[in-house]
Amino acid sequence: MAIQERALHTRKVILEAAAELFNELGYEATTIAALIDRLPVTRGGVYFHFTSKASLAEGVLAEAVTTEGVVEQQFKLQEWADLGLLLAHRMPAEPMLRASIRLAVDPNARRLFGTRWPDWIRLGEGLLTEAKERGELLPHVVPAETARLLVGAWTGVQLVTESLPGRGLPQEVSNLYALILPSIAAPGVLARLEVSPFRAERLLAGARARAVD
Repeated sequence: MAIQERALHTRKVILEAAAELFNELGYEATTIAALIDRLPVTRGGVYFHFTSKASLAEGVLAEAVTTEGVVEQQFKLQEWADLGLLLAHRMPAEPMLRASIRLAVDPNARRLFGTRWPDWIRLGEGLLTEAKERGELLPHVVPAETARLLVGAWTGVQLVTESLPGRGLPQEVSNLYALILPSIAAPGVLARLEVSPFRAERLLAGARARAVD
């Protein structure tokens, strides 16, 4: 078990370093040699886990869809909002999440590996479908369309926030949900939803505390 845990830790260290390079340089300019220079891992250790730069990119993308911190709520619509709020809170501190978007918007990388956007859309659509079945959505709302639009809007907000000075991503994504939810939520539900930029930090801290217990 100790050997397996060390292998998993080494794999994570390699992926995080690769993600930092993808963020800094983009996919094309990133090299295995540059990665090895940053790591306390031998060349053989890197190739044991990842046989090529392409496999590194695939490894980063495999970690992109995450529900860490999302817990069951009274309203499925709250869980849907929590998903995006948590991602906004985690992304600035987690290179692999940032790199997954960098790879997705890079035309060459996208052509080679695709993106995880369809997975995020399906995840959101599932929560919205449950919300509609529970009567939490306005009658006109189509879960699949709303999920797709939210992923596009969220990605756009992230890219703009990264490029311009001003408010951080949690605040900007909080503003995004504050604009969207009145258009889709049943009035009685809307009044009981929270999209504070500080909500994700509380959720994540609670989830990690429970995991330790």
